[in-house]
This record gives sequence, structure tokens and C-alpha cells, in this order.
Amino acid sequence: LATDPVLIAGNHQQKKWFYGRMNDGDLAAFCLTEPGAGSDVGGLSTRCIRDGSDYILNGTKQFISNGGVAGMYTVFATLDKKRGYKGHCAFMVDRHTPGITIGPPEDKLGIRSSNTTQVIFEDVRVPAKNLLGKEGEGFKICMKTLDLSRAAAASMAVGVAQGAFECAINYSQERTQFGQPICKFQTIQFMLADMAMYVETARLLYQKACSLQDMGLPFTQMSSLAKCWAGDAAMKVATDAVQIYGGYGYSKEYPVEKYFRDAKIMQIFEGTAQVQRMVIANSIIKG
Repeated sequence: LATDPVLIAGNHQQKKWFYGRMNDGDLAAFCLTEPGAGSDVGGLSTRCIRDGSDYILNGTKQFISNGGVAGMYTVFATLDKKRGYKGHCAFMVDRHTPGITIGPPEDKLGIRSSNTTQVIFEDVRVPAKNLLGKEGEGFKICMKTLDLSRAAAASMAVGVAQGAFECAINYSQERTQFGQPICKFQTIQFMLADMAMYVETARLLYQKACSLQDMGLPFTQMSSLAKCWAGDAAMKVATDAVQIYGGYGYSKEYPVEKYFRDAKIMQIFEGTAQVQRMVIANSIIKG
């Protein structure tokens, strides 16, 4: 996700610097979300002020994946909140720039191996050459970035759903009740059939979104369809997997409780399920 703004708006020198650092082993983080601005990107409070050959950044970013381990950030800030979307800017920022501090890792429900922190900018000087695109183009860059990332997020959700589904199949064949494996009961069979439908339709949706993207065709609606459906599918399939395991599904001794915890974020990050439905509906109405 952090690399996409550079791909979209970076010039040759910017790409050389950013991707060169990544090739040398640096991780990157995407700094958009704030304590008071999640789905409402227009509500950004992080300020960027031009000062000679630099911009000065001040603000706090929230729930930043790789926030504490990244060597570089792509950061979104506003020249003036009164300008709304037209005041947004995007920057490449070196993690080791004076004025950057990292909050403690979030104690999360799921995806607990993902380092997630606040990233705080206090009078951070960023060279003007690190501005991606032009002043006021940050919102456009952000929207294109999220379009690109949604199919990938959908594929992650499918991975969670697939893992939970496979666990449920195996357990249903091993667990015996009333003298036979529980997969022999029609109620369990119907659950497994529904899980298969959710997994495969989610997989096909993100593959179609990727195909449209690769062909250079419009893909915004399809990527939102994929992200929304796959996130919901992951939650549904993981929930049913826990149910098939019964009491054991609620225990950390078995893997499905982790799939269940990891699935929930798929309906939240990189655009909530509700925001995806807004994007889909707007796309349908506009034609």
C-alpha cells in the first residue's frame, strides 16, 4: 500500500530513491488514518506548511501498519483544512527525520503479528523534492492508491477464508458424534457448501478486478465489489468454521479462533465494508 502513491505520482528520481531503499531492505508504511479521520479522508488534520525548500509536517497518524518498523513513509497532509480535498498533499518521508516519534504497538484483536502504531510528526522537515505530484493532488493520489490496493486486500481476505474453510473440512471429517463423522450430517454439509460458495465467488471477484486493472480498463467498482464481498466472506466463513468446531473452536488450542480474529479486520481496513458499498452504489448510479 505504501508503495502505490510513489508508483502513481512519483517521478523517476523519487521512484529510484523509494524503491531503491526497499530493495536494500527497508520496509514502508502508508500514513493516512488519523485519530479523527478514518473513512473521512477529507477530515485530515496533519498540516504541511511550505518553508523555503522544505515542507514542515505536524500531526498524528493512527493505526499505521509497519509504523514502528518502516524506514520510509508515504504521508498525507493538508495545506489548510478550509481548502478541503483541494489542500491535500502526499509526501515521501524518511523515518529517521528529526521530529518523528512512534507510539507503542496497538494491542489488537487480530493480525497481531502486524506492527501497528501511531506515527507522530512534530515540526518534521521534508524536502520539497519529496512532494509526490503537485500541491493539492494528494486526495487524487490517495483515491487511486486505495483503488489499486483493494483487490490485494480482497485476496488477503480470501486467504483467511480459505484457511478457515480447509480447517472446517478436515475437522468435520475427523470429529465423530452420534456414531459418525459430523460431515455426514446435512446441517454441516450445507454449512460447508455455503463456505465453498463464499470462498470461490470472492476469489473470482478479486481476480476479475486484477484482470481489469492489468488490461488498463476501469476497475474501481470491481475492486470495491471484491474488497467488500471478500471481507464479508472471510468473516462469514471464519464464524462458521468456529461453529463447526463447536467448543473447541473457541479455544486457542485450535487454529480457527485465530482465523476468526484475523477475519474481522478485512471488513475494516483499506476502506470499511460500508464505504465499499457507498463506492459501489455511486458507481452504479453514475453509470
